[in-house]
Amino acid sequence: MTEVNTPPRTGEEAPQGAQEGPRKGVPPRPGRYTRFVTARPRLSLLVALVLTALAVLAGSGVADRLGSGGWEDPAAESTYATKALEREFPDSQPNLLLLVDSGRASVDDPAVASEARDLAGRLAGEKGVTGVGSYWQSRSPALRAKDGHEALIAARITGDDNAMGRTLDRIAPHYRGTHGPVRVRVGGIVAVRHEMQTIIKEDLARAEVIALPITLVLLVMVFGSAIAALLPLGIGIVAILGTNAVLRGLTAFTDVSVFALNLTTALGLGLAIDYALFIVRRFREELSTGATPLTAVGTTLRTAGRTVLFSALTVAVSLAAMMVFPQYFLRSFAYAGIAVVLLAAAAALILLPAALVLLGHRVNSLDLRRLFRRRRAPEPAEAATATPGTAWARAAGLVMRRAPLFALGTTVLLVALGLPFLGVKFGTADDRQLPSTAESHVVQEHVREGFPGSPGGGLEVLAEGRATAAQYAAYKQRVAALPEVARVDGPLVKGDAAYFTVQPRGEAVDDPAQRLVGDLRSLHTPFDAKVTGTAAVLVDTKHAIGRRLPWAAAFIAVVTLLLVFLLTGSVLIPVQAVVLNALSLTAMFGAVVWVFQDGHLSGALGFTSSGSIETTLPVLMFCVAFGLSMDYGVFLLSRIKEEYDRTGDHDAAVRHGLQRTGGLITAAAVILAVVMVAIGTSRVTNTKMLGLGIALAVLMDAMVVRSLLVPAIMRLTGRATWWAPAPLRRFHERFGVSEGDDRRPA
Repeated sequence: MTEVNTPPRTGEEAPQGAQEGPRKGVPPRPGRYTRFVTARPRLSLLVALVLTALAVLAGSGVADRLGSGGWEDPAAESTYATKALEREFPDSQPNLLLLVDSGRASVDDPAVASEARDLAGRLAGEKGVTGVGSYWQSRSPALRAKDGHEALIAARITGDDNAMGRTLDRIAPHYRGTHGPVRVRVGGIVAVRHEMQTIIKEDLARAEVIALPITLVLLVMVFGSAIAALLPLGIGIVAILGTNAVLRGLTAFTDVSVFALNLTTALGLGLAIDYALFIVRRFREELSTGATPLTAVGTTLRTAGRTVLFSALTVAVSLAAMMVFPQYFLRSFAYAGIAVVLLAAAAALILLPAALVLLGHRVNSLDLRRLFRRRRAPEPAEAATATPGTAWARAAGLVMRRAPLFALGTTVLLVALGLPFLGVKFGTADDRQLPSTAESHVVQEHVREGFPGSPGGGLEVLAEGRATAAQYAAYKQRVAALPEVARVDGPLVKGDAAYFTVQPRGEAVDDPAQRLVGDLRSLHTPFDAKVTGTAAVLVDTKHAIGRRLPWAAAFIAVVTLLLVFLLTGSVLIPVQAVVLNALSLTAMFGAVVWVFQDGHLSGALGFTSSGSIETTLPVLMFCVAFGLSMDYGVFLLSRIKEEYDRTGDHDAAVRHGLQRTGGLITAAAVILAVVMVAIGTSRVTNTKMLGLGIALAVLMDAMVVRSLLVPAIMRLTGRATWWAPAPLRRFHERFGVSEGDDRRPA
C-alpha cells in the first residue's frame, strides 16, 4: 500500500488539523488529553509493560477454566428436564461411552463378556463416575452393534465441564487400548467436548505462530519502516494478553466458552492493527507537513483518534448485542469481544501516542523496502508530480461516472452470493466438529452408523407428579402411536417422578424428530411432562434465538444509526451504512451453507459435514462481521466528511476519502483476513467456519462494498447525502464530532 504524504500548506497556515496559536506559524499548545498521554511517555510505557506482565500472570491457564458447551438456553424446558434427570435418574443421562470391540469374535463370547464385565466393574468404582451400565448387564439391543462385534459400556461423569475433563484425563488412559480379547475406545459427550477443548487450545497456539510473522511482513510492506510496523503488533499483543486476564477473572463468576479465545486472538490482532494503522498513518502525514512530533500527536488524536474511538464503539455495540441471548456460548463472545475492542482502542489512544512522541521522526526508521527497490533515485520532477493514492482516486472517479451500473451490478452479485443461505438447516454441534481421526469422533461414528436406534440420540420425557401405573401405561401407548416414534422404553419410576425414553424413526435431529418434540409437548397428561434430548435442545435453542434476534438486530441498528449520525451529521449516511454493511455479509452466509452445510470443499478443507449449521454460529458471525464492516465504514466516512466540510464539494470529497483510505482499508482487511484464515486452519469445524467466513466477509466489505458500492451509492444520492432536518442539525452541532472537527483541542 502506498504511503500518504499530505503536501505542506503554503504561507503561514498551521499544519492540517492544528488550531491556530496566538501568532501564525507558532505551533498550538496541545490540548489537555494530548498533554495527559504524552506528559511522561517513558513512564506510561513502563506502566504498560508492568500491567502487561501482570496480565500474563493473571491470564495464565485461562483455557483450562473455560467450558466447551453453552449452546443451550438455561431457561428452556429441555435444560430443566436434563438437570432433573441428572439429579433423579443419573443412569438415564450417560455422557461417557466405552466402545468395546471384540475383533472377529462375538461380543457374547464368554472371554469377551468376562473382560467387559470386569471393565464395567472397575469403571463403577472410579471416583466421580456413576450410573455405569453395559450390554453385558442389560442385554439391551440398543447397546449391541448390528454386526455383533462391538458393544457399549455407558456411564456418567459428574461435575461441571472442568471437573468432568479432569476426571476423564485421570481415568481414560486406564481403559483406552487393548484389554485381553477386546480393544476399547473412549467416547461420549464428555469425551467429545474435552477433546474439542484440547484441540482448540493447540490450534490457537498454532494460529498465533502462523499469523504473527505474516502480519509483521505485511505491516512492513504497508509502512516500509520496521519501527512503524512493530507498533500495531505491540498494541495487538497488549490487547490479547489483557483480554485473557479479563476472561480469567470472569470465570470466577460465570461460564465462559473456550471458543471465545479464538475471537480474542483474531480481534486483538485485527482491530489493534486497524487502529494503530490509522493513527500511525495520520501521525506520519502530519510530520510530513513540518509539524513537531508533539503537535502531530495532538492533531492525530483530535482527528484519527476520534475516528478510532467511534469505530471501537460501533464494533463493541455489535458484539454487545450477543448479551441479549441466554446461551453462554454467545455471551462469552460478547465478554471477550467487548474487552478486546476496548483494550485495543485504549492502547491505541494512550500507549501509542506516548510511543510516537518518543520516536518522533524515527518512526520512519529501518525502511526495509529499500532492499527491494532499484538503486535509482527518483528525478525531482517525478517526486514533485507523484501523488499518493491516485489509483484509488481514479477508481473512485470511474465508479462514480458509471454509478448506476456499479450500484446495480454489485448489489446483484452480493445478493446472488447469499442465495444458498435460503436453504440453511440448523442443527447442533456434535462429534463431527472434530477431525475424522479424533477418538471420540470415531466412537460416535461407530455408534451412529453401526448400532440400532442410535443410542443417545433419543428423546427423554420426565414425568413429575403422582400418577398410577395405569396412567403411565396409557401415556406410553399414546406416545407409541405417534407416527414418528420407533420405540418407547420405560417408565422408570422413583417417588413422584418417572422417565420414558422415546426413539424417533429417523435421525436424532432431523425435521421429523423436531416435530416429534412438539407432538410430545402437546399431549395432555395427568402429570407434568417435560421433554429433553438432542432434538428438544435444538428446538428450544432455535426458539430462544428467534425470540431474541429482533431485539439484538434492533439494538445494533439503533445504536449504529446514532453513532454514525454523530460522526457525519447526516440522516441518509447512517441508513446507508447499516444497509450496505448487512449486504456485505451475504457472501459469507452463502459460503457457510454451500461449503459447511452442503459439504463442498470438505475434502480440501479437512472437515466432516453434518448437513446442518450449528444454530448459534450465524448470530455470532453476523455480530462480529457487522462490527468489523462498520470499522472500515467509519474510517472511510470520517475522511469523506472531513473533506466535505473543508470544500463543500461532494463528489471531490468521496474521491478524496477513497484516495486517503482505500489503500489503508484494503491493507487492514488483508491483515485481518490473514489472522482469520490462521484461525480457520483449526481442526474444529465451527472454528474453521468462523475464521474462514469472517475472512471472506471483511475482504468482500473492503474490496467490493467500500471500493465500489459506497462511492456508487454516494454519487447517486449526491448532496442529499448530507441532509438532516434542522433540529437534528442543531443536535449534531452541539454533540456531534468528526475527524475534521477542530472546536476543541485534543
